[in-house]
Amino acid sequence: MENPSDTFGKDDCGDAKSQEDRVLSEVEWLEKWQTRNIGFHNEQVHPLLRKYLDNFLNGRSRLKILFPLCGKAIEMKWLADMGHQVVGVEISESALKEFFAEQKLSFSEETVPEIPAKLLKSTTGNISLYCCNIYDLTSTITGKFDGIWDRGSLVAVNPCDRERYAHSMLSLMNSGCHCLLVTCLYDPSKHKGPPFYVPESEIESLFGKFCEITFLEKVDALLERHKKWGLDYLCEMLYLIVLK
Repeated sequence: MENPSDTFGKDDCGDAKSQEDRVLSEVEWLEKWQTRNIGFHNEQVHPLLRKYLDNFLNGRSRLKILFPLCGKAIEMKWLADMGHQVVGVEISESALKEFFAEQKLSFSEETVPEIPAKLLKSTTGNISLYCCNIYDLTSTITGKFDGIWDRGSLVAVNPCDRERYAHSMLSLMNSGCHCLLVTCLYDPSKHKGPPFYVPESEIESLFGKFCEITFLEKVDALLERHKKWGLDYLCEMLYLIVLK
């Protein structure tokens, strides 16, 4: 895998150990939605997904695409409108209901007793959102996926759970599955996370045995809210991960 630090200006030299003991509970994540502390939500389709859509789709149509820790990501409707089958998973039911309300989509609710979970499904049938812990979602329930858009999931799971998360994602991948993964590059000694800093070496250790990993782009993503955290730089790093 090409080293993005060699290609772009700022070295990837942060010490991830400063965050390794940081743990957020499900209750804390639910509180973020309840208190509207959701600065991680984007109101527009992510520009990196737009730019690298062809890499993601790889000439394929009618894909089954997973959004882990989906929140109310507007990209779900964007891809569903292209004819793809979208599946999201999120612990906040209010976030899922906000998605349907804001996208003006009617939906039905049903229980998934195997997990247990609640499934919110668009009446058009092409968007299925599971309200449950991401580790409870298995291919037995959803089938496997042709694509995964991970813009805020790996960087949100607790650092101690990354291997478990990667194992879960790998178990949900179809042969040839394309995953676009966005990580954050910043000085982890200045912010406790989330989003958490994930060095490229860890991406290699998590996925390299089973996947081809290609670094695509590094972009400046520093906003005022990040400066308030004490950061003087924050970049988004985009990787394409393809199951071998």
